[in-house]
Amino acid sequence: MKVLHVVKTAVGASWVFHQIRVLLSQGVEVVIAMPPSGRGYAPRYREAGATVVEVDLDFPIRQPWKLPHVIASCRDLVERTNPDLIHLHFVSTAYSMRMALGRQHPIPRIFQVAGPLHLEHAVFAQWDIKSAGQHDYWIATCRWSREKYADLGAKAGHVFLSYAGTDITRFGESPRGRLRGELGISADASLVGMVAYMYAPKRFLGQKRGLKGHEDFIEALSRVRKIRPGVRGVIIGGAWAGASWYEERVRELGRRRCNGYLAFLGTREDVPDLYPDLDLAVVPSHSENVGGAVEPLLSGVPVVASKVGGLPDLVQVDKTGFMVPAHNPGALAEVILSVLDHPEKARQLTEEGQKLARHLFDVERTGREVADIYRRVLARGALPN
Repeated sequence: MKVLHVVKTAVGASWVFHQIRVLLSQGVEVVIAMPPSGRGYAPRYREAGATVVEVDLDFPIRQPWKLPHVIASCRDLVERTNPDLIHLHFVSTAYSMRMALGRQHPIPRIFQVAGPLHLEHAVFAQWDIKSAGQHDYWIATCRWSREKYADLGAKAGHVFLSYAGTDITRFGESPRGRLRGELGISADASLVGMVAYMYAPKRFLGQKRGLKGHEDFIEALSRVRKIRPGVRGVIIGGAWAGASWYEERVRELGRRRCNGYLAFLGTREDVPDLYPDLDLAVVPSHSENVGGAVEPLLSGVPVVASKVGGLPDLVQVDKTGFMVPAHNPGALAEVILSVLDHPEKARQLTEEGQKLARHLFDVERTGREVADIYRRVLARGALPN
């Protein structure tokens, strides 16, 4: 079978690359469309055996005059590649492709829902459902999203659940000391970290702060230091999509609130080598799939996360980790202090969390799962939906 994958970025979405690598090993012919870029994943896709088409199909919500060109590009791409199935990885590219092809187009389309953000806003959630036709399907990547589609009225049998897998062999093998050596932090000092890109607030969604919760982490760390002055913090991850102004705003807040004991490392390619030095990873997202909780648990690092989206699928209270309400730096600070005060309990929960993460997010398993979904969708053919 030939499957056309569409992504809106050439430098991110690592889960797509790992998934496609497994799909290729399963005999799936892959064509992937991504924006032109002088860097990023395109060479790795080609090396793995996929055909790369450089075209930007992101829905131009801020530049609507570009929409006719995007629609024409979608139609041209489908005509040239003639896939058996179209796999869409972002809500914006899903909207573009649906608008270009219409609701009755015979080629099945699968939208693998990377995150629940659009489902949390009524207008965009309804747009997702209303723009879908009888040959549209969804792969929810957390239970919350699957249940939301059911509530929205998605057709029975058109919504699957499969977690966004990763290469689990990259985590858990690095020695301790690299990050602490870089920061000049002693081995016995408590180090709390956050690993996430900095997504600028979206005004059209009513956001005033970034959805990853960097500001909440900074405020919580400031409160923790008042009780345990020796605690240090680190934020790994730079601006996403060129939002350098927002990154500078977050850095300035960190300088003002944390007075030198919070380090910013920007975007790094060696994150798996840095995790072992953390005593605790914080995932204070306001909206999230399972996201930043996967890699630290794979690395054997305790996790405290917001109780939003798919995070409870992996971070389970008193089983695999610690949870707090979103938008609540005070509660986050209390849990950070509790985890640092009870390292043995944290270690026990983390061991269970690592086992669960290795099962749920092993891309060798999830990639085969997606290939099976393809076969099930194609087997339906022209059967009534």
